[in-house]
Amino acid sequence: MSAELISILVLVVVFVIATTRSINMGALAFAAAYAVGELVADLDTDKIFAGFPGDLFVVLVGVTYLFAIARANGTTDWLVHASIRLVRGRVVLIPWVMFVLTGALTAIGAVSPAAVAIVAPIALSFAARYQISPLLMGAMVVHGAQGGGFSPISIYGTIVNGIVEREKLPGNEIALFLASLIVNLVIAAVVFVLFGGLKLRNDGAVTETASVSASSSVSAGADAKSAPEGRGGGLEKDREEDREENPSAEPEDDTTRLNPARMATLAALVALVVAVLAFDLDAGLTSITLAVLLSTCWPEDSRNAVTQIAWPTVLLICGVLTYVGVLDEMGTIDWAGEGVSDIGVPLLSAVLLCYIGALVSAFASSVGIMGALIPLAVPFLAQGEIGAVGMVAALAVSATVVDVSPFSTNGALVLAAAPGVDRERFFRQLMMYGGIVVAVVPAVVWLALVVPGWG
Repeated sequence: MSAELISILVLVVVFVIATTRSINMGALAFAAAYAVGELVADLDTDKIFAGFPGDLFVVLVGVTYLFAIARANGTTDWLVHASIRLVRGRVVLIPWVMFVLTGALTAIGAVSPAAVAIVAPIALSFAARYQISPLLMGAMVVHGAQGGGFSPISIYGTIVNGIVEREKLPGNEIALFLASLIVNLVIAAVVFVLFGGLKLRNDGAVTETASVSASSSVSAGADAKSAPEGRGGGLEKDREEDREENPSAEPEDDTTRLNPARMATLAALVALVVAVLAFDLDAGLTSITLAVLLSTCWPEDSRNAVTQIAWPTVLLICGVLTYVGVLDEMGTIDWAGEGVSDIGVPLLSAVLLCYIGALVSAFASSVGIMGALIPLAVPFLAQGEIGAVGMVAALAVSATVVDVSPFSTNGALVLAAAPGVDRERFFRQLMMYGGIVVAVVPAVVWLALVVPGWG
């Protein structure tokens, strides 16, 4: 058995173990890089570490550090309530508010599961109280997160654009962002129509939306079956009853107000966008600098922010890319690319890679899949018969749009956040919906992005 084949089989084993044993894929990949590098490829440690993505490490740490501060000082809560107030609580618009909100959070640097974890309890509680399909609301949250997930300053966006740059492929950050946004927006619109969104037009408006928080929403949604007063009129009455039973309970305050820390955090997020897009500054170093400035001015708000950095994601992507670096060093990337090219039909090779990414990502890490598949596609992309920009966008969308699967982190968060539902039935619904997405979307993005030869 050739060394190249062994290294590919080890990568498959890493994915299987990470999926079935709940072990961080990055930690497994580091161990695999050491074992394959030393025992199979006879590489020294300097060559093994040569693939460590130091630039992406800084981006991941910096952006998630800044977002952790935003979450700690209540900026994200303020964004939630401001978004609901913006549409005056109209029930028909609430699913779209949740879509836009999670998209905005991931676009400014939140890890996709973190954005879903923030918004899903609120969204699913609204769904329970106002008799909105939980599948509709859950899908809107997840697709919103993925729609904003490839902005130039987002986690997914910086990872994919970093891989493209490291592999010396032609790239287009805006095209990648727009491809994901448009695909997820179209899917959300279809889901909205098919699962009763249009029927919400005749319903009333949510009152006192500003005082709804993630925790109170979950408890309110859990009691939805015992309060069948319609979708628009019961919330204010519930608030009054709560105050009568517990007079000392005051509105939770300040989640609706802009204090100096929140204003500074919003300014920092805007400054990050301007610095990266207008002045082409490094997103990681810029976000760390802004986070440090906020921490210096408001240390009490950011005391625990470092512990909220997405360390599992950092470990995952750094480990996978270090292993990919070992594969590149020992010639596996070229070997695999030649194998894909030997199929003889580049467009067939491209659609197969999209389906592999979608299928595996439905059960494993989307970030890990993107980190492995894009480098494997490099050799046949270098031949010039397939547009690199369209192919990278198709791979990225295929690997992330399937995160509605209940086996993925986002799908599992939606399932866990839904109050007052038959969880077995909801699980089956998410699984069937995820299966449809896996079956349909890779072919659609292949037709739209790869076949025309973009890039």
